[in-house]
Amino acid sequence: MTTAATPAHDLEGTAATRRARGPQAGRRGSARQAPRRRQPGAEIRSVRADQDGTDMTSGEYGMFGPGSATWHLMGEPILWVAGIRALYLQALDPTTMLGTWQNSALVHRHEAWARFLRTTEFVRIRTYGSTPDVERAARRVRKIHASLTGTDADGTAFRLDEPDQLLWVHCAEVDSYVAVCRRCGMGTTPDQLDEFVDEQRRSAALVGLDPATVPASVAELDAYYADARQRAQASAEAKKSLLMSFNPPLPPPLVPLKLVVPALNTLAFAALPRWARKLYGAPGHPATDAATTATLKALYQATRLAPAQLRYTRTVRLAKQTIREHERHQDTAPEHATA
Repeated sequence: MTTAATPAHDLEGTAATRRARGPQAGRRGSARQAPRRRQPGAEIRSVRADQDGTDMTSGEYGMFGPGSATWHLMGEPILWVAGIRALYLQALDPTTMLGTWQNSALVHRHEAWARFLRTTEFVRIRTYGSTPDVERAARRVRKIHASLTGTDADGTAFRLDEPDQLLWVHCAEVDSYVAVCRRCGMGTTPDQLDEFVDEQRRSAALVGLDPATVPASVAELDAYYADARQRAQASAEAKKSLLMSFNPPLPPPLVPLKLVVPALNTLAFAALPRWARKLYGAPGHPATDAATTATLKALYQATRLAPAQLRYTRTVRLAKQTIREHERHQDTAPEHATA
């Protein structure tokens, strides 16, 4: 049954409040209501202002800002593992993978590098860009998605921007960030991870989803997969894509990176949930989970040894500087208020 869309500024409560009230607290109608496409824009700024008290009408910090869990968690090099894990998890939706495969520009070896760069640039703008820049980038992405179609085995045409597919892709990305942050020893708290998942509903709105139909906590994300994974399968296209990722087409200056790609991809694959690894035909043994967690922790600590100039991009360095300034301001604000 179709339900009325919930405006973003009417979304109820913070992530901590939602967790206290239960995984589906604040939702209208059935917990299994279908996700929707909707237009982002001013309502994204509104939901952010409601949740962290920041006025986003100026667009200074874009969708998140220095007080957000997103800025605190994103930017660490270890999250490259999460990005690759997300691709492997996204590929397990057979309709999404078939549509991607049939649009050869998305998987053609000569186009793959350019697509990868566009995707990483979109994530950068989405996370750190000004509101006008974010909305421009989102319009481009929605326009591309709206132009793509696929054909099922029975000849039925489908769109690549169907809400169910968009939601699967969104949840695979967010779940991958959460999983790696939780397992690598970054020191994130359950509250931070819930806040991160909640904030990422703004990212979902950018591609056209109704934020009210998107998981708003880790518990809701787990509940989504408990249901949605029933339709998951490792199609022939997904398995081919997995193999192709171990020998990516890199431009000549980056060819030496092919030495580390297999190890990085293997770690990302091992970080998948057991059910996902089994679908690909790999063992889902608990020992693999323990070894993967230990490796993620070691890799995270190794990246921390690098100086900031090498460890972070310029955008991330500026964001971290802004976070420090914001925290100093927060620490001194009570003193000024009582002076």
